[in-house]
Amino acid sequence: MDSKTYKAIIVDDERLARKDLNNMLADYPEIEVVGEAEDVPSAMTAIENLKPDIVFLDIQMPGESGFDLLGKIDFNGKVIFVTAYDEYALRAFEINAMDYLMKPVTHERLKSSIERLNNEKTDKPKPFTKLKYNDRLFTTIGNSLQFLKISTILIIQSDGDYTNINTTEGTHGLITKSMKEWEERLPETNFCRIHRGAIINTDYIENIEKWFNYSFRVKIKGIEEPLIMSRRYAKKLKEMYG
Repeated sequence: MDSKTYKAIIVDDERLARKDLNNMLADYPEIEVVGEAEDVPSAMTAIENLKPDIVFLDIQMPGESGFDLLGKIDFNGKVIFVTAYDEYALRAFEINAMDYLMKPVTHERLKSSIERLNNEKTDKPKPFTKLKYNDRLFTTIGNSLQFLKISTILIIQSDGDYTNINTTEGTHGLITKSMKEWEERLPETNFCRIHRGAIINTDYIENIEKWFNYSFRVKIKGIEEPLIMSRRYAKKLKEMYG
């Protein structure tokens, strides 16, 4: 991401709403609006082609919602919801949205959101200690402290700011670690992210089959439901393991 400018896309089925927000964002030189979309299909194309850093996203749109869009793409940038409905706020933050702006958006509220974005940009992330495959991690799983063998992890799934874990030993529960921390700490030779919300232990892959929209379905030993792997992560997996 550029140190001075964020590329942004506005997704909203109302043309006037897109125009108003675009005009307001013109006051912020660090935000460059590179595209707009009026529904989920056009937003998917715009995000894939323009690779924005931020998506200003309406929730209720004809056909599919903003939540549906996020479930269909691999987008690691910032999401700022812009909506007329406040009942979706909790779910928005459960999927790590950066902010939730109510329509009509005021200049004061938008300024607060952009300031938050800039503050995040200047924060220096703390380095995580790398784990080895045979390591044991002393951590809280659910409500109890346990030694977790890294080699027994089957799957790690996103749950808001935390993660849910399943192991070969039958251990499962919530851990107060983010997907980002797991991705940085786990050994890359054994673990791979297959979409925005899941990391798997590749030692336990039983099979991979082609699925809809260029995606793949991955069966993990000991996990009943197959997982969907996006085209982007399938390419990365192939590069890692040949």
